Amino acid sequence: MSVSGIECGRFVKCHAGAAQTMSQLPKSHPIAGQLMCRSCAAPLITTMVDLGVQPVSNAFRTRMQRTEAEMFYPLHAYVCDACWLVQLQDFGSPDLHFHGDYLYFSSFSSSWLAHAQAYASRMIARFGLKPGTQMVEIASNDGYLLQYFKKAGITCLGVDPAQNCADAALANHQIRTEVAFFGRETAERLVASGQAADMMAANNVLAHVPDINDFVAGFSILLKPEGVATFEFPHLMELVRNTQFDTIYHEHYSYLSLLALQPLFQRHGLHVFDVERLTTHGGSLRLFVSHMASRHAITPAVADLLAQETSAGLADKATYERFAEQVKAFKRSLVRMLIELKDQGLSIAAYGAPAKGNTLLNYAGIRSDIIDFTVDRNPAKQNLDLPGLGIPVLSPDAIAEHKPDIVVILPWNLSDEIMGELGHIKSWGGRFLVPIPTPRLVSPP
Repeated sequence: MSVSGIECGRFVKCHAGAAQTMSQLPKSHPIAGQLMCRSCAAPLITTMVDLGVQPVSNAFRTRMQRTEAEMFYPLHAYVCDACWLVQLQDFGSPDLHFHGDYLYFSSFSSSWLAHAQAYASRMIARFGLKPGTQMVEIASNDGYLLQYFKKAGITCLGVDPAQNCADAALANHQIRTEVAFFGRETAERLVASGQAADMMAANNVLAHVPDINDFVAGFSILLKPEGVATFEFPHLMELVRNTQFDTIYHEHYSYLSLLALQPLFQRHGLHVFDVERLTTHGGSLRLFVSHMASRHAITPAVADLLAQETSAGLADKATYERFAEQVKAFKRSLVRMLIELKDQGLSIAAYGAPAKGNTLLNYAGIRSDIIDFTVDRNPAKQNLDLPGLGIPVLSPDAIAEHKPDIVVILPWNLSDEIMGELGHIKSWGGRFLVPIPTPRLVSPP
């Protein structure tokens, strides 16, 4: 998928590829210059939340860059009044986020590996996958998921735009990876080479796609007539319900619900035939998708979830207006708590360097004068600074070395796992601060 082919959803008049982008949009598309929905091309008018200007969430800084200027961009989420897709104003190309040295490796979380292994076992059993069937994962990262299918003798192919992730998948798990952005072009090339898929997985990638129509069209091309694709993503309903605004960052172009995705899949000859609610990432969905003409019958779970989303107000502008006020109240609460702790003479560190943490800290204006350092298990992030914040990232050993009084858990969706790992802070009276959904202090188990 070429960069010029995935730059829709912005102020179209600003792009050299505008003629191509405009020609792909519906005839009812508004005039050039209007901010438009990346899914249905309706005008974007309604704000969900404006988080100000922020650096790119994974643009970590070296120590030598501390005296250099950083680039900041608007972090402004809109909701489409026509299809209810929540989305960001777009900027830059995907290469800004997903390049040869992508810093996120899925294998560093033991709970996520357990989730991947359980997924593989269930899919193999439910859909009768066996040696000789073709499994393709989009955004396959370091092979964290496909390794479990490969162990079952299933033919595996990863597709990922980051060369370093592809290299890790091959070195660690012998997973062959197509280094590319996924969409029509990549799907057609794979089909031409005899790699049509019996099953496809797209876990936590749909939100990362600027041209969501091109991306979904690739599934309709690569998926065999009776094939199944699954999509996992954080659920917009939980984001709104639990004030998970920190999951909004430039790398996430869209914030997803079944309500918004049904028309998108139908536009490309696909349908959602089943759905599961998951606990991952603070509350996620797993959608099961197939060709409309396939034999996969739609389960009652689909209608049930649509009813729940409607009841939760995901098709009501007032819901999003209330959310913006909840975010402002959260900021005041967190800043107040941290200042009070600091004024008591307590030392504060953090655990993790996830993108969500960078959104949270930048929005709240919490920098190195409040948080002394953070730690992360990923060596690629260590000895760098958090973007926009000047907070150094150290190895996890720094917690025992410096003995902070408070440890802020930035990847709050992994709080139980992290508190288990860091239970030793109890020995010096340390406590955890879990920020989402409301800031709270937790004593070690």
